[in-house]
Amino acid sequence: MQHYILSKKNQMTLISGVLIGLGFFSHFILENVRISEWSLIIASIFGVAPIAIQAYQAIKVKVVSIDLLVTIAVIGAFLIQNYEEAAIVTFLFLFGHFLEQRTLNQTRSAIKELTEMAPESALRQMEDGEFEEVDVEDVDEGEVLLVKTGAKVPVDGTIISGEGHINEASITGESVPANKTVGSEVFAGTILENGTIQIRADRVGEDTTFGKIIELVEEAQDSKSEAERFIDRFAKYYTPIVLVLAFVVWVFSQNIELAITILVLGCPGALVIGVPVSNVAGIGNGARNGVLLKGSEVIHDFSRVDTIVFDKTGTLTVGNPTVAETEFYGKDSTEVLGYLASVERESDHPLAKAVLQQIGETTLSTVEGTEVVKGGGIVANVNGHRLAIGNVALMEKEHAVFSKKAQKDVERFEKNGNSLVLTAVDGELKILMGIRDQVRLGVKEDLQELKKLGVKNLVVLSGDNQGTVDAVARELGLTEAHGHMLPEDKSAHIEKLQRAGQIVAFVGDGVNDSPSLALADIGIAMGNGTDVAIETSDVVLMNSDFSRLPHALGLAKATALNMKQNIIIAVGVVLVLLASVFFSEWMNMSIGMLVHEGSILVVIFNGMRLLNYRLQGKRILKKTKTNSTSEAAHTA
Repeated sequence: MQHYILSKKNQMTLISGVLIGLGFFSHFILENVRISEWSLIIASIFGVAPIAIQAYQAIKVKVVSIDLLVTIAVIGAFLIQNYEEAAIVTFLFLFGHFLEQRTLNQTRSAIKELTEMAPESALRQMEDGEFEEVDVEDVDEGEVLLVKTGAKVPVDGTIISGEGHINEASITGESVPANKTVGSEVFAGTILENGTIQIRADRVGEDTTFGKIIELVEEAQDSKSEAERFIDRFAKYYTPIVLVLAFVVWVFSQNIELAITILVLGCPGALVIGVPVSNVAGIGNGARNGVLLKGSEVIHDFSRVDTIVFDKTGTLTVGNPTVAETEFYGKDSTEVLGYLASVERESDHPLAKAVLQQIGETTLSTVEGTEVVKGGGIVANVNGHRLAIGNVALMEKEHAVFSKKAQKDVERFEKNGNSLVLTAVDGELKILMGIRDQVRLGVKEDLQELKKLGVKNLVVLSGDNQGTVDAVARELGLTEAHGHMLPEDKSAHIEKLQRAGQIVAFVGDGVNDSPSLALADIGIAMGNGTDVAIETSDVVLMNSDFSRLPHALGLAKATALNMKQNIIIAVGVVLVLLASVFFSEWMNMSIGMLVHEGSILVVIFNGMRLLNYRLQGKRILKKTKTNSTSEAAHTA
């Protein structure tokens, strides 16, 4: 019976409203007091039934809810035969709940849209070469899928045949379709607007980028901030206090109507709903704009950040460097280049790719005993020779011999802003390469936006040489620049900043960034980075779009401010209503409940403003899309 009544709550609200209208019509038009009175009594019963059931269910789990306050108030109104007040209070309470759910559903629509975008089927290539439609859950990694014009890409994969334009708004927030050709990555949930492509499935199910977005957003909605936990505790004790206050007022004044009115006006509904609606709306806006905020606590902390620390390669820079300068030492350069290419082809780091691109076709040899030196480079055996490939620190560790010319070349290359890749064979330096990476398009303007949003310190920490790091810092106007940093050095520097009282965010994308991402007050991962970097972060910028960072910070600040506004509105309304009971003659239960429900809608609509939040004056640029980098072999 209880379930049936609660399931018909909206219909009972409508019936209650019609009966109240009939009651007033009978009283003022027909002048039939008896029909009017019975209409209001029945309206009160219809209205209070679901409210009383909710109050009873809350009491069973030892929670004194707002519904209990309203139920007691309505019973009290019946005792003093104030049926008009009882009917109006219950109707306004139920109608307010109906409007509250409607607006909350709209607020959650941004996240609902994401789940509805999830692909359900795929065209899988069978053994006979034909394509057959199957459930997306049945697709395995490595299988070949066909995507036709207008269809959703079912999994994360790589195009092996065909080309077309894909709308990636569900992943990146960028509405302009991206041109995709053979070798391009595609993401589940995106839409092929024209063309036909065949893709190899790389990640399926929950492991796809789209699956992770939904999972992270759902987790973010479920998490509670310190403010929400405080309000939960506040509501737990506040409701009994209102009951005691009403009882005390009745004991001293013997005015039952006044006591009942206090019960109605003391309902903290707007306070309970205000912070969650801001949280959900802020997370929804971020999800639609390529920013994942992992919870209300993250929003609160992110809004207070005053120092942002950046990794360099793949974060401030494109992560697609090329060899700019080369010096050879010795006469066997062709043979050493073959050795170098043999080792570097085993790495997917952008510096290794740049070296291979520069060398081109060459004779390859068998590589044995490969050892990755964290923050240094690679050591391996090739044709009986020990090769060390990496930075100056690795050369020193290997006791490589440098001529005076080589020492001067190293200094010159660093001053020119190059990242250095040195190759030593059997402890003797043979090749010095200077590699330069381009700064991301528009990143300087994005950093200026961060400063306008209140970030005081912009710091770059990199394993690259100091000359290269300084060159990037000068170009971008950064506050600090530190090179030759191992992962533990980056973490130590972040701890140093935190001890100085700074609230630190760290932006990175590689495996080596994970300790810093976890240690910082806010870890921000570039979305094309490694899975471990994304998992340990608090904020994810999808598709590694750096331009989303100012929007993310601005949104966090706007959401935190919105939460405070809603708390002030909710508390202010309750205080004004209670004051009006004692210091005015016009306040009664009906007016109080109308204002109370109105305040709930005000905080909901105030929170919904966040769905349309955009950073003021932010330019719109289509960024150069780049692949992320792995930092397992070389420094960043």
